[in-house]
Amino acid sequence: MKITHTEIFKFSIRMHPFTIATGTMHTAQNLFIRLHTDAGVYGVGECSAFPMIVGETQSTCYEMAKDFAAIWKDKSALNIEDRMAELHLATAFNATAKSAFDMALYDLAAKNAGLPLYSYLGGSNVKKLETDITVGINTPEIMANQAAAFIRDGFRIIKVKLGKDPATDIERIRQIRAAIPADVTLRLDANQGWGFDEAVEVLTALKDANVAFCEQPMRSWNDHLLPELRKKVSIAIMADESVFNHHDADRLIRNNGCDFVNIKLAKSGGILEALQINDVCAKNNIPCMMGGMLESRLALSAFAHVALACDNIIFNDMDTCMLGHLEDPVTGGVKYNGYYVEVPSAPGLGADVREDFLETLEKTIV
Repeated sequence: MKITHTEIFKFSIRMHPFTIATGTMHTAQNLFIRLHTDAGVYGVGECSAFPMIVGETQSTCYEMAKDFAAIWKDKSALNIEDRMAELHLATAFNATAKSAFDMALYDLAAKNAGLPLYSYLGGSNVKKLETDITVGINTPEIMANQAAAFIRDGFRIIKVKLGKDPATDIERIRQIRAAIPADVTLRLDANQGWGFDEAVEVLTALKDANVAFCEQPMRSWNDHLLPELRKKVSIAIMADESVFNHHDADRLIRNNGCDFVNIKLAKSGGILEALQINDVCAKNNIPCMMGGMLESRLALSAFAHVALACDNIIFNDMDTCMLGHLEDPVTGGVKYNGYYVEVPSAPGLGADVREDFLETLEKTIV
């Protein structure tokens, strides 16, 4: 099965503004590709550019995608490791753009095998995928009201974005905690917003707030301080921006820098590397979370397939489509049943994008 050509789309999705410690997003600046083969079948892939974290934009992903498509032309679509090695040789970074191509290869491989991706990866559709729902940064009162509304909608796990002024962050959680039942678990995400002393201050103050963990309290260049932070606070630490690949995971685990790791395809460069991160973590008894940026239900389908295939992935942050997306152009794919994510049994990802929506997008073919 040889790759004949690639369709590349600037896959923008309108959304309500969403704020984290590093900035505010007004549009999901994604990329969508269709990787066509001489067998008459194509694979689909999507990535979501998040410049504040990965340093890529929709425009850079679009340009890199043209180069990647040219590299793969007339090559076998079924040798995933070789194809991804070619992209890694072509450019040292650009993990987000690479992840769309990796996803399309896995979609093709599973379709060729006649299996849903989770089965192709050795998993089964037995595990329940319960997602959290995220409250973006705002005033403490607005955030508390949002959290209460999510609980009324049936969600059981609330993720809260923090990473600003410590006193205000503490007040945010105080008001949220007062607005929701005591048995509702909170997950915190500082998105690298605090320094060491600020992280100690906030996490110490919130030790009795029923917090499962805090993601990425400090900048990744402060990773050497994570072991000391873990000694000073009782709240578990989840690495996010500190882990882009399995080498990062190994380094952090060896240094006792985290309790958990958040895997995102946009950081890892795709499923191939995500599986390696999970393997390293599993061997060291470090559970993982499957997370995302601002992807549509198409990429979310890939996340869910990977989560089903990996027993070590025990947390799911799969609310990207519920964080203000104003349109859903995806056909097939995962569906939300309340706070659970249900995965299709169709071959591959089981998802695609509507033709009428694609006709409105900027496109190129290589």
